[in-house]
Amino acid sequence: MASQTRPTDWLLLGATLLVAATLMLTQNQPLVRSLRAQALGWTAQVESTFAWMGRYLRVLERNDELRRENIQLSSQVARTRDVRQRNDELRRLLGLTDTTDARLRPARIVTKDIFQKDNFLILDVGTADSVAEGMPVVHERGIVGTVVLTNEHYARVMPFLNTDFRVPGTVLPLRAEGIVRWDGERLDRLQLDHVVETEPVEAGQRVVTSGHSNVFPPGRRIGTIDSVAAPAGRSELDIFLRPAVPLYEISHAVVIVREPAPAQQALEEPPSR
Repeated sequence: MASQTRPTDWLLLGATLLVAATLMLTQNQPLVRSLRAQALGWTAQVESTFAWMGRYLRVLERNDELRRENIQLSSQVARTRDVRQRNDELRRLLGLTDTTDARLRPARIVTKDIFQKDNFLILDVGTADSVAEGMPVVHERGIVGTVVLTNEHYARVMPFLNTDFRVPGTVLPLRAEGIVRWDGERLDRLQLDHVVETEPVEAGQRVVTSGHSNVFPPGRRIGTIDSVAAPAGRSELDIFLRPAVPLYEISHAVVIVREPAPAQQALEEPPSR
């Protein structure tokens, strides 16, 4: 009996709900209006939440796009700045070729290792460009180093930031002479040895190559005196220089294509036994 009346109950329930919904939608009574307003408020709140989430996701996406554009622009600015610096450097090196009668071979520094005691540079010129061992390498600001090894297209350079490098130097305007070397410590400091304490050496004076070697011609800048001290019990001054050429900044250099005179070289070589 219960199974026979169950469909009828469902039909009555459905009819009741349909009538109730019809009354709520068609009647304009205060209660119905209140229910409609509440339903509308809930719906608006839900829609507002989803709309805010959509705006938030769009803002995140736009931020990612702006971040990528900012990275690209920063990279372009860095490349432009680097190209401008290299162009300025090359322009100054071209000016250097106009101030000397020596044959000059401009070169690009393809490898730079200046973070240890045995530092070195590799230039993209070699024997095919008339570059040979023992030739000086300079920059428009001053000396760079000496060619120590070559092949057909490349040259290895011992820079002044190498504990084996030595060059005779002269303090201007005193003409006091000594030997410039690197002690292997700071990249921004060289040492000038064998200057007697009676010389009135002061900070700010320039030190240039003296020409008393078969490598560098005279007058090339080595650095500027940074500090001078007279240790007790010694006859020589402790003199430190700031190098004229910041090796960590330059990307090009010039090889002076010159060889020592055979007669001079023969006299400088030790006699054979």
